[in-house]
Amino acid sequence: MEPWRGRIVCGLGALGIGVLDRISHGNLAPFYSVPVAIAALREGWLGGLATAILSAILLFTISPAATWPGGALETLSLLCLGLAAGWMGERDRQQKRHYQNLAEQLSGVYEKVQANFEGMKRAERLSALGQLSAGLAHEIRNPLASISGAADILKRNQDLGGRQAKCVEIITNECQRLNGLLTNFLNFARPRPPRFQMIELESVLDNVLTLAGHGVRGKTVHFHKHLEPGLPRVECDPEQLEQVLLNLMINAIEASPDGDTVELTAASDDQRIAVRVVDHGHGVAPAHVDRLFDPFFTTKEHGTGLGLPVAHQIMRQMGGSLLAQRNNSEGMTFSVILPVKHLDK
Repeated sequence: MEPWRGRIVCGLGALGIGVLDRISHGNLAPFYSVPVAIAALREGWLGGLATAILSAILLFTISPAATWPGGALETLSLLCLGLAAGWMGERDRQQKRHYQNLAEQLSGVYEKVQANFEGMKRAERLSALGQLSAGLAHEIRNPLASISGAADILKRNQDLGGRQAKCVEIITNECQRLNGLLTNFLNFARPRPPRFQMIELESVLDNVLTLAGHGVRGKTVHFHKHLEPGLPRVECDPEQLEQVLLNLMINAIEASPDGDTVELTAASDDQRIAVRVVDHGHGVAPAHVDRLFDPFFTTKEHGTGLGLPVAHQIMRQMGGSLLAQRNNSEGMTFSVILPVKHLDK
């Protein structure tokens, strides 16, 4: 209830008691304290004082039992009641607000603790998985190199028939694919340290768009670039940043229907720059969004599930972050957040 409405209701209550007092010709003076107390507890000392003054006026003008000095004492008691009850009500409301603020703060702290705890568990899993991946990659790469070398020797044999040559070609192609997969393993497990330098962001975005244009295969996808005017120079590893953005652009192209547009935007926010890749494709199920950066999780039929985790690792090493969000309509938005100045320097 609005404060003015509460005061009107209490005033009408006092007026009703006055009318009953007048009609009954009885001494209803004690009942004037009821609306005063209610107004004070609900509206504070100001509402209690206003209702007490109104009740005192009614007491002297309407009640036949009001006399001097008894009426004056009744009036004084109403004023004291309004002030005292109002002070108590205000104190209770302040305590209630204080406890509500504490509850909200504790809830926020609990959410942060939960997020940090989940982050620690995720980091432990990723660390163990990274060590395992690195060990397996090195163990597999040696025999894979031998198989690839043997296939190259067989390929140089002029006496191979068509069927044998096809088998050798399959072996060579699969060795190259596995070697690329092992490279992703190693990049995820032990990404190289970033080499920081101050750059103009637009040059990196232009390179990404040029390379992404070559990645469009049998599909007509349009690109839209928008940079906020006056973007500051950013300190990052341009090669790694280009790798991350190109990965996001290729994913957006593959998710977009033919003839659609992929947006590449950049905007600054205080000490950060946000580069966003937006598509309007089929998107990702809500239950899968939180798993996009988990190793080996993929929604693609032939995906390895390492592209986004590697990009996430790279951004974390550069002091930034990589975020994924479903669009309100269709598609996904991936945000690369970078500090303008690297904090560790």
